[in-house]
Amino acid sequence: MSRVCEVTRKKFGKGRSYQYRGIAKKNKGIGLNITGSSKRQHRPNLFVQKFWSPLKKQFIKLKVSAHAIRIIDRVGIDEVVRRMQER
Repeated sequence: MSRVCEVTRKKFGKGRSYQYRGIAKKNKGIGLNITGSSKRQHRPNLFVQKFWSPLKKQFIKLKVSAHAIRIIDRVGIDEVVRRMQER
């Protein structure tokens, strides 16, 4: 659970990585064929950041995604912490 956003709860997503071979049809080929696939993970864009809380008059250290940083800028850190405690 270490690579999870504390605000939005974003975590790893599952997916596949494909390898293609051949010449594209627009280049007069027979098309691109999938010759291999391997499993991969889509990682969230996480940062460890400190935010100043004017209400508590101290820094709050959170592991947040880039989307969560925009939420904190828009709503405010105190409102985000209150929502996290309600969950």
